[in-house]
Amino acid sequence: MSAASRAPLRSNRSNRTAERTVERSTERTADARARVRSRAARAAVGAAAAALLVSACSSGGTSGGGGQTGFITGSDGIATAKKGERADAPELSGETVDGGQVDVADYKGKVVVLNVWGSWCPPCRAEAKNFEKVYQDVKDQGVQFVGINTRDTSTGPARAFEKDYGVTYPSLYDPAGRLMLRFEKGTLNPQAVPSTLVIDREGKVAARTLQALSEEKLRKMLAPYLADDGKPEK
Repeated sequence: MSAASRAPLRSNRSNRTAERTVERSTERTADARARVRSRAARAAVGAAAAALLVSACSSGGTSGGGGQTGFITGSDGIATAKKGERADAPELSGETVDGGQVDVADYKGKVVVLNVWGSWCPPCRAEAKNFEKVYQDVKDQGVQFVGINTRDTSTGPARAFEKDYGVTYPSLYDPAGRLMLRFEKGTLNPQAVPSTLVIDREGKVAARTLQALSEEKLRKMLAPYLADDGKPEK
């Protein structure tokens, strides 16, 4: 084969080599971009989760109201719904932190104070003794306190929390927060840790706050429902 005839072959091989080089470079660039997007997505998810945790475990939660929600929020951060506009509490039952069983429906006819807490949450620790003190004062007036322990990966820390703060009322163990998700959106649903709800004697959610409560504020939140017989307003 003459040099002239070999030249096109060398040219074709060079072109194919160049094409493969470009293809590999393009693939590496695409892979790099995909890795960057994946890292960015993971970072965004992590940031969102961290933001949720920070906002959830705080002493100054916020609450909504008005509009079509059927409840109003006072300047003290306590949201309330009038009779006839209260949503039914969802089914809340299961195993407790100490291995027992609780079904909130069994307390119908009583006022139920429902407190969402976690042993890892500083505001929950700040309010724990307030809840136990008020519970001891009102439990003979047809009032039952029930906790919902959430985001503790085992019951050990939750049991230690109850022992440290002298908590005697039961708490449902809900590490994944599934019980909180049973509340209908747009109602007085728990949206933070801590959250406190008052369920009236008819099993309807009457009040909510998304903040840690002092003894005084807890008594104020509960007081309107102590004398409530559950009958419709005339």
